[in-house]
Amino acid sequence: MPGREDGAAGAGQPLLARGGQCGACDGGGPHGWHREACGPRPGDPDAGSGTVHGTTMAGALCFLLIALLLVAQAGILTHRAAKAADLSALAAADVARGLSSGIPCDVAARVAEENGAQLADCSVVAPENTSVDVTATIELPQPITGLGPATGVSRAGPPAGEP
Repeated sequence: MPGREDGAAGAGQPLLARGGQCGACDGGGPHGWHREACGPRPGDPDAGSGTVHGTTMAGALCFLLIALLLVAQAGILTHRAAKAADLSALAAADVARGLSSGIPCDVAARVAEENGAQLADCSVVAPENTSVDVTATIELPQPITGLGPATGVSRAGPPAGEP
């Protein structure tokens, strides 16, 4: 450091004025100054180990962050699939009850697709045929495709006491 002084030979002069050397580098000077003033001694087995440990820790943290983000993305897509299933089941139940026109499972497929999902299963529940069970799926992105698709399941029908 420019302007730093020590109590070794040449006291009062900055270290750089003496060629960057201090009494600690020759074995003189106060104990413990060697690394601060001159860096590690030649042949020191710890020289550079901080860089290796720091790089390893940075790599491990990056790996964990990426894994966390992929798991979070799978969770978000699962919620989207559940939302698509809920909306599809509600729309299909309205058709099954005669409140809207169309075929219940066709309407459910269209609503699921509008919400970014595919309709995997749709069935009108007997005996009343006014409730609908729907399963919607969303494919996960490439790194986590092995987990299978994000799936949402929902049932919708009339309120209790209504036909």
